[in-house]
Amino acid sequence: MSSATQNTLLLDQSSWDLVVDSNGNIAMATPPYSVAQDVSSAIKTFLGDAYYDATAGIDYFGQVLGQQPPLPVLQTLMENAALTVPGVVSATCIIEGFTGRKVNGQVQFTDSDGNTGSVAL
Repeated sequence: MSSATQNTLLLDQSSWDLVVDSNGNIAMATPPYSVAQDVSSAIKTFLGDAYYDATAGIDYFGQVLGQQPPLPVLQTLMENAALTVPGVVSATCIIEGFTGRKVNGQVQFTDSDGNTGSVAL
């Protein structure tokens, strides 16, 4: 495991809430899954919502919601958010289409250990 990657709290994939392990303790996710989960969290974070770092997140209110940003702008916002995750060295956002107001696609990433992964938008 690279020194840049780290464990993180394991979140339930449907509710995005904490999960407990078989002993009743808060479950932890380890690399490479923890990196994918952190990338997913980074692209879901609204600018100013993280109380520990008000500069973290995507400016969804100012640049995305209620706007019609060009696809390259949206892709860059997602890629830059993914690159804030420790250990992520590259990220590519692929927009596959739209269903109503929902963006369909994924962010593909590579970490410093050469592991690749993707997360759905």
